Amino acid sequence: MTAAVTLNTLRQLKAQGQKFACLTAYDASFSHAISQAGIEVILVGDSLGMVIQGHDSTLPVTLDDMVYHTRCVARGNQGSLLMADLPFMTYGDESAALTSAAALMRAGAHMVKLEGGQWLAPTVTSLRRNGVPCCLHMGLTPQSVHVFGGYKVQGRQEAAAQQLLEDALILEQAGADLILLECVPRQLAESLTKAAQVPVIGIGAGASTDGQVLVLQDMLGLHHGKVARFVKNFLKGQDSIEAALRAYREAVRLGHFPALEHGFE
Repeated sequence: MTAAVTLNTLRQLKAQGQKFACLTAYDASFSHAISQAGIEVILVGDSLGMVIQGHDSTLPVTLDDMVYHTRCVARGNQGSLLMADLPFMTYGDESAALTSAAALMRAGAHMVKLEGGQWLAPTVTSLRRNGVPCCLHMGLTPQSVHVFGGYKVQGRQEAAAQQLLEDALILEQAGADLILLECVPRQLAESLTKAAQVPVIGIGAGASTDGQVLVLQDMLGLHHGKVARFVKNFLKGQDSIEAALRAYREAVRLGHFPALEHGFE
């Protein structure tokens, strides 16, 4: 990567109709490899609760866990935009959100990610006012798995789809810099991506979003248990992890991934 990726980089890519790629990372070695492969965004995800710690959800992950892994990833990063998750119940009010976000930004994050809808608007505005860029994770929000009754596609009913779209635009107005859509029908993701001024990242949301994200272990074929529909093994047919990372970035950039079979109607 020749120049560090910033939010302005992602905005320019959206304006030019160019796709960008995002992958999770939890340590310095993979962070270095991912950024060297030219992948624009690294997410230090609370998915580490499942793929690193062996839990069955993201809920046990603590802020200390996230700070530790963000520091590790920041040390290996070679120019990707570094985004870190605010874990479960660390941003229930504006004061808590500011304290939690400050810890992640001091650890090396360039922005934080929160899960939820329009009720987060005051928190987003407060974070932005205090110098913390935000990504809003919408659709299937894993921290609410028990509310949803499992990992289920969101926004299939017209009222739910309209609510999600409305929430996204309110959050954008409040100061959100990115939106991440997980497991929503591709038609809804396409409509939201066109309506939003900020870049939209998808996972299980079809190919029309501005960017795509996968969990690193998923794209390397390191699965335990059921494989999600939106996952593709990019290591298959490649001779190295580095080649798999480059193949993933190229497939996203060219619009070859995700294909129709990776999304939901």
